[in-house]
Amino acid sequence: MPDPDRDPGGELFAGHAFRDAGLLKQALTHRSAGAPHNERLEFLGDALIGLFIAEALYARWPKADEGALTRARSELVRESSLAGIARGMDLGGALILGPGEMKSGGHRRDSILSDALEALVGAIYLDAGYEACRSAVMPWFAHAIEELPAGKVEKDAKTRLQEWLQARQRALPVYEAVSESGDDHAKVFRVRCRLSDAELSAEGEGGSRRAAEQAAAEGVLQHLLSAP
Repeated sequence: MPDPDRDPGGELFAGHAFRDAGLLKQALTHRSAGAPHNERLEFLGDALIGLFIAEALYARWPKADEGALTRARSELVRESSLAGIARGMDLGGALILGPGEMKSGGHRRDSILSDALEALVGAIYLDAGYEACRSAVMPWFAHAIEELPAGKVEKDAKTRLQEWLQARQRALPVYEAVSESGDDHAKVFRVRCRLSDAELSAEGEGGSRRAAEQAAAEGVLQHLLSAP
């Protein structure tokens, strides 16, 4: 927790004046650059973002059910959404990467950007406490929250595909791992979604198996919806 007796001035980054510049440096340091890196801060920031967003949605949509709130939160905190926020503040240009990641363009990769954003949130919390962290972070999400349709967010692709098939009494899809590439900290997964009762399949990629499955399900669903 922050020390209330420390000088409130400090290094300004992403709208927060860090009293402990070491926390900021750690948040920006990828594992490829050595220790101390940002993975522990990422763990903390991930939980904080989820809580901040849950609080905001709960207050904003007093009549929404749990399913709508959960879908909205998932939309706001998914990897691509966080990476978009990170790009908006040019977080990639401030990252400290190892030579290999620098050469491969790691500062542009969604997984690295989203992880760094979460680490930054964790660092702000440790530097200044819960209320200051929430005040610094929530403006980053203000536009995205404003753009959400009131109380209603579309279900994810896997759920929509499953419901479409069930409504027609068809067999559920099968998801198969196709490939897995990249270093441990920057994996790229490729998954195939296949219908067992028809010659139809689609493949998708993502920074996690779940993301790849969603992309593949979206591909199959689009085929089904566009069929005559």
